[in-house]
Amino acid sequence: MRKINTEIIERKIYEAALHAGINVTDSCRAAMQDAFKAETNPTAAFALKTLLSNADVAREKAMPVCQDTGMAVVMLEIGQEVFLEGKPLADAVNDGVKKAYADGYFRKSVCDPITRVNTGDNTPAVLHTEITKGDKIKLTFMPKGFGSENMSRLYMLKPSQGAQGIIDAITETVKLAGSRPCPPVYVGVGIGGTFDGCAHLAKKALTRDVGQYNPREEIAFIECAALEKINALDIGCQGFHGKTTALGVACEWAPTHIAGLPVAVNIQCHCIRCVKAEI
Repeated sequence: MRKINTEIIERKIYEAALHAGINVTDSCRAAMQDAFKAETNPTAAFALKTLLSNADVAREKAMPVCQDTGMAVVMLEIGQEVFLEGKPLADAVNDGVKKAYADGYFRKSVCDPITRVNTGDNTPAVLHTEITKGDKIKLTFMPKGFGSENMSRLYMLKPSQGAQGIIDAITETVKLAGSRPCPPVYVGVGIGGTFDGCAHLAKKALTRDVGQYNPREEIAFIECAALEKINALDIGCQGFHGKTTALGVACEWAPTHIAGLPVAVNIQCHCIRCVKAEI
């Protein structure tokens, strides 16, 4: 049994939140650069170049890469041989978030859903925990902006709709969103499970590097086919048309009930921010 004080988790969350608020992921930057090189529409190319320049300035000057510094999503894979000591886990996570958002001068965007009164410190974070093998903790921190989150959809498809139904649902979601989620987008998809389970899978899919395909052949086919259909929509960067409406499609799956085919489509804007660490 390995003892880990939750103060260590708090510090790691703090470091991850500070970094994520300022930096897009390496795979996001590479995908944006590829999109810029391939773009023949001059307006869309200018928009892509501007987005890349914005990311460079944010990194160089240690400033938020987007004004929407997001709602903090934290995923913890906790080894079953880990014994946590210290303050409660959720308190440690939230303390790390609130300190990072204060020190980074990040916008505090979390509020009561009814009164709309702001909590003032960007907490509580959305915390997902999973018990795994071993004596380590794998941490993923992702700030999720709501311009893109609001464009997400959940479908309860019929089993007979199959892979084509899934591809159509993914494409429809992006088409209905149009320019509102600040494309080029990254599309996370959850397939199977339950109503709530597939939504978590979709969020988890967004933590994968852009261009990393699912190891299962049938799922990778859906990713590729959906991406091709999305980029044929001609929405383009910031809605200026062009070749790249989406940087990628990432799907995660789980077994489901014989009577259902849940599909969740979680949209991420071009500003992909995600930090992973291990304790």
